[in-house]
Amino acid sequence: MSSSIPATQRAWIIERRGTPDQVLRLHDDWPVPKPQPGEVLVRVEAAALNPVGYKVMGLLPDFIAKRPLPAEHDFAGTVVDANGTKFKEGDAVWGFVEVGLSFKFRQGALCEYLRIPTTHIVPRPANIPPTGAAGMALAGQTAYQVLFRHGTLARRPDGTLEPGQSIFVNGGSSSVGAYAIQIAKAKGAAHIVASASTQNEEMVRALGADEFVDYKKAPVHEQLTKNAPTPKFHIIADAVGETDAALYTHSEAYLAPDGAYVSTGFPSGPMTLSTIILALKHVLAAICPRVLGGTPRKHAVMGLMSKEEDLKDMGEMMAAGTLKPVVDSVFAFEDVLKAYERIMSHRAKGKVVVKVDPNVE
Repeated sequence: MSSSIPATQRAWIIERRGTPDQVLRLHDDWPVPKPQPGEVLVRVEAAALNPVGYKVMGLLPDFIAKRPLPAEHDFAGTVVDANGTKFKEGDAVWGFVEVGLSFKFRQGALCEYLRIPTTHIVPRPANIPPTGAAGMALAGQTAYQVLFRHGTLARRPDGTLEPGQSIFVNGGSSSVGAYAIQIAKAKGAAHIVASASTQNEEMVRALGADEFVDYKKAPVHEQLTKNAPTPKFHIIADAVGETDAALYTHSEAYLAPDGAYVSTGFPSGPMTLSTIILALKHVLAAICPRVLGGTPRKHAVMGLMSKEEDLKDMGEMMAAGTLKPVVDSVFAFEDVLKAYERIMSHRAKGKVVVKVDPNVE
């Protein structure tokens, strides 16, 4: 390790299970890790918060989550110890510390230095600042994999979509929804319809949606049934999550027979009795056999696995300007708890980002 790399660092440490304000503490003497074979050491410049961050923080017991350990998963930074890998010192990168990887190596994004396998980072395009790239990996990969790994979209050998395919994005103003719209448009989707509230219509259309559905006017499935597209959607990308099952159970009216409904999982809000009941109804609808009245359409739940090739493809779209960061707000490193207040308000439009290095864009 280079002599210019300090032995200790500042890091926001999850000390035990609980809410961010209860269990997160800023340490100034956390050890700087040493990269192992196949890994590099990255000086973190910016990190982004994710619902999975505070959910895991509040749900999993300490012996499973290997606490204490640094918080969060998304980051952008600079390689300071290439450790004999394909990278070199000074390379600008962005990437993602998977939840399981975080537990295994006790690494997280809300710190000044982290060790990360080279398979989980890619070069950062020069046109994307650290605060933009920091929030791309988790939500962006989720959107990418909803469309292309869990969905049934047909692609040409060059990765673009076969002509004529249409997509519905439920929750177009969410981070995952915003990236799903952009990625689908960049890959050549013929028609994109997205839902959000009226105040977010302009944002959703600017991202690339051809049509807009205001979910507050009437249940989304009712609006889609009355105005079913021709041809029907080839995928429903549900970025809202497993709550009301109606969008799936009524999908025969607007989802093509060989299409797929793909959900990102449970929503990011608090799990109340009513949301638990809705989620159970959704699960029952998904597993009910067709011979017993089940919905005759494919149902899938997103399970994110970081893929280097997906990150590279996203990086190429970012460099080309067809995939852009969607940033709600940027907080100083010392204001991490305020950043969590923002993301947990469920009013953020895009990513909540933290500047680990105050001097970066």
